[in-house]
Amino acid sequence: MSNILDTILGDLGDKRRWRECQVRIKALPAGHRAAAQAVERYLSYFGAISKGDVLVQMTEDLTELFERAASDGTPVRAIVGDDPVDFAETFLANYADGQWISKERRRLTAAIDALDGGKQGA
Repeated sequence: MSNILDTILGDLGDKRRWRECQVRIKALPAGHRAAAQAVERYLSYFGAISKGDVLVQMTEDLTELFERAASDGTPVRAIVGDDPVDFAETFLANYADGQWISKERRRLTAAIDALDGGKQGA
């Protein structure tokens, strides 16, 4: 029964962890909250994470980063640097295995390898 529910609803534990992160982000000071939400939004659009557990881990790590920075009094710009897009994409690189494109890259390689039969230039 649990497998059926997970298939239909997704992993409820992951959803609970994600919701907890959202509560933690909302509890941040205004500037850190706005920055964390902006980075998370960018990551969700640009990152195309298809594995729920990877998405949740990424969100937890992002939340912890901004929580620590807020508690240490670290300004937002010191976290993200001069180029917030570069920061977000560098951060995302740590979670690349969860991106849907990783699966498609493996699928393309396997398809070409199968056609090639191990021979180069066929």
